[in-house]
Amino acid sequence: MTGPEADRIELRGIRAVGICGALPEERERAQPFEIDLDVVADLAPAGASDDLADTVDYGDLAQVVSTIVDETRFVLLERLAEAIATAVLASQHVRAVTVTVRKLRPPVPVHLDTAGVTIARTRGG
Repeated sequence: MTGPEADRIELRGIRAVGICGALPEERERAQPFEIDLDVVADLAPAGASDDLADTVDYGDLAQVVSTIVDETRFVLLERLAEAIATAVLASQHVRAVTVTVRKLRPPVPVHLDTAGVTIARTRGG
């Protein structure tokens, strides 16, 4: 695939600390999360103009993600990922987004590096 439907901005390893979990201790104590975004947008206008106004400001997106994790409480990673996807799709240039949220210290009684979810959402869909 080539063209605007294949153009994407990748953000990897956004780190933030927040409250998200179903266990009582997770409801009281903040824990670290890592978020990746794949943002589909037509990057041709910015490629031609070299103007930030013609693309998605990934610094702003990273800040939006961090603020959601820092300031909002969720029970499920699925709900956190959905809130992030909704906020990213609010940007006028974004056509679709894939959000991966990983819990870096999952509270389970076996060795597990991370636990996470990935969702994909499109504008209007």
